[in-house]
Amino acid sequence: MVNNQPAGVRKEFERFEKNAPKLFGDLLRPDGKVFVARAPGRLDVMGGIADYCGSLVLEMPLKEAVLAGIQKRKDRRIVIRSVEAGKEGFSPDVEYSLDDFRSTRGLKSYSQVSSELQADPRKAWASYVAGIFFVLEKERLVPPFQTGATVCLTSSVPFGSGIASSAALEVAVLYGVLAAYGLQMEGLKAARAAQIAENRVAGAPCGIMDQVTAALGEDRALLALRCQPHTMEGIISIPEGFRFVGIHSNVKHSVGGSRYTDTRIGAFMGHKIILTVLRARKDPFDGYLARISPDEYNARYRRFLPSRITGAEFLKRYGDTVDPVTRIDPGKIYAVRSRTEHPIYENHRVEQFRRMLQSQPECGNMDRGMVRLGRLMYASHWSYGNRCGMGSSETDLLVNLVRKAGPDKGLYGAKITGGGCGGTVAVLASEGTEILLQQILAQYAEQTGREPRLFAESSPGAQSAGIYTFTP
Repeated sequence: MVNNQPAGVRKEFERFEKNAPKLFGDLLRPDGKVFVARAPGRLDVMGGIADYCGSLVLEMPLKEAVLAGIQKRKDRRIVIRSVEAGKEGFSPDVEYSLDDFRSTRGLKSYSQVSSELQADPRKAWASYVAGIFFVLEKERLVPPFQTGATVCLTSSVPFGSGIASSAALEVAVLYGVLAAYGLQMEGLKAARAAQIAENRVAGAPCGIMDQVTAALGEDRALLALRCQPHTMEGIISIPEGFRFVGIHSNVKHSVGGSRYTDTRIGAFMGHKIILTVLRARKDPFDGYLARISPDEYNARYRRFLPSRITGAEFLKRYGDTVDPVTRIDPGKIYAVRSRTEHPIYENHRVEQFRRMLQSQPECGNMDRGMVRLGRLMYASHWSYGNRCGMGSSETDLLVNLVRKAGPDKGLYGAKITGGGCGGTVAVLASEGTEILLQQILAQYAEQTGREPRLFAESSPGAQSAGIYTFTP
């Protein structure tokens, strides 16, 4: 059964059904429906790691996607198989029980479940999947599950590529589970549940932009999301004749990595110091640094922020931060001023970017407008590396190759994306630049010895893709 999916998405569902006997035939019952959901990766065009500070972000869902087939079981086991996990050196088959989430007192705590699901590094990837079942019950979003499920996974989203493979996995599983158990949930609420699974079960301190894009993104358009905490501000069509593409550097990154976590902690330290300067009983920014304008920051707060501070000194002088998903290490030295500045300036850049992009169809000189958009992307890339310390030599090379080709050849701007530290570079290009992009990929491969990958197409999010069902 197909719910009016676009032709390309329908073919993906049909391919999943065709391959299911070979890939999952030993797991699936012949007498039970399989509910298949699909969620794409995303290209972070602007906003990136400023999402956890409340920035506006602009995200595009990619063609690469995770497909999750869910079949209810008659027992309480959660049986998971991922075709791609085995290729990455992890255990492809992982099994839990719904009873693993419970003690004699009821549902266990997030910290206990997280610790248990990640105890075996070869199986830790499955915490993103099992975490969905736990979060749905823990947050009382659904009635308690009486039976478990078989979860069958395929993916074309490269792991660690900076295009939100984890969010695609979580959202696909969540939508499949909701369908299999006859449940419904509003899109933003579903995205929030998926984010909780990543933050509190998988232990990765991501913002919410990835999950919202995987759930609610639209084909060939940018999703505008105000991360305060998750306000949709519309879908922005990409002007005719232009497109955004991604180039994967083949340098893996992780939002659970120390550089990402330390950058986030530094930003929240800056927030706490600003509140201390204000002697505020109530946070006038409601927890979001992005509500501070660059002018206000420079005039009132910048001089009070230390360049660096040890975790121990910060805790002694200011107490903890308000961030619920990170913990300060007393023995570490944290950069504060630069990490605080990035989300403040990035939000301002994204606001400018959106206004310019929306005015392009009426602009008399579209090429000049695209050059201005490109400059904002280059500024964002610079800030990632120089304010946040989250760049990489490989992504710098890709951005420089795009900049060298320039607007005269139809390449207007580029920036590192998502959690940085490698991953994918977003590029603003005109149509008809395929040969040039392939030349850049070849130059990059020659200079680094790494094989890059081009993400050139878009697709709809999980909500628009709908649910496909079949019986094995």
